[in-house]
Amino acid sequence: MSIFDEPKIDCHNHLFDPLRFPYAPDTLYAPSGQEVAPRSQFERVLDAYGVRHALLVGPNSGYGQDNRCLLEALAQGQGRFKGIAVVDHATSRDELAALHAQGIVGIAFNPALQGVASMADAGPLLARLAELGMFAQVQVQGDQLPELLPLLDASPVRVLVDHCGRPLAEAGVHQEGFRALLRQAAGGRTWVKLSGMQKFASLDHLETQAGPYVHALLEHFGAERCLWGSDWPFIRSPSRIDYGPLLKLAEHWLPDPATRRQVMWSTAQQLFDFPQYP
Repeated sequence: MSIFDEPKIDCHNHLFDPLRFPYAPDTLYAPSGQEVAPRSQFERVLDAYGVRHALLVGPNSGYGQDNRCLLEALAQGQGRFKGIAVVDHATSRDELAALHAQGIVGIAFNPALQGVASMADAGPLLARLAELGMFAQVQVQGDQLPELLPLLDASPVRVLVDHCGRPLAEAGVHQEGFRALLRQAAGGRTWVKLSGMQKFASLDHLETQAGPYVHALLEHFGAERCLWGSDWPFIRSPSRIDYGPLLKLAEHWLPDPATRRQVMWSTAQQLFDFPQYP
């Protein structure tokens, strides 16, 4: 069976629909042109490649803490989608519970864009997420993770790390930030997304530059705590990226069908309570 025919869950992607959901006027980046990505278009992409479900991530670009586009997709998706929202750190437990009831399974934190200091006051929010069984999705880059670990380790919240931890591709698997990520495997409450490789590796050399990091994560975390994501629609990419080649690259890195099914289906299906595939 080809990877295109196997059941899959895309665990990192964004929707942008500025005609129906205008961007925040003070947004730092307003996706446009080929980056505009309404739900209807994404569903066609998923159908074309045999992707049954998706974890939609609320983007800082365009929308920030405006989750209307995301929540509309969850409401209209007939169970196809779950979501990661962006909220203020003062968001109450009741407000989080209301989001959870609508299909939001976690909250996104983005030190890679906003700096480590942006999470300085996030401790109470992490505690509320833990109480509700929701995830803290964290995007770091380089050596930011060691600075955040005291905060993350002080809470029992489950953590999703974006984009392989966004290491510095040229620094190798022994760089401190990536080594800190690998050590988190021992704690049992951190999961990693094998996604967004173009954010830290050359588009022309994803296999060779990102491959060592993917293999190290699989070795330390195991297939049960790794998830796959496309990062569609690839905002701010300096050149074109297509969905199909990313799937073939995943097939290359995950040649064993059982391992591939775990990473690309079972882990996310169980974590986020998607419907089971017969």
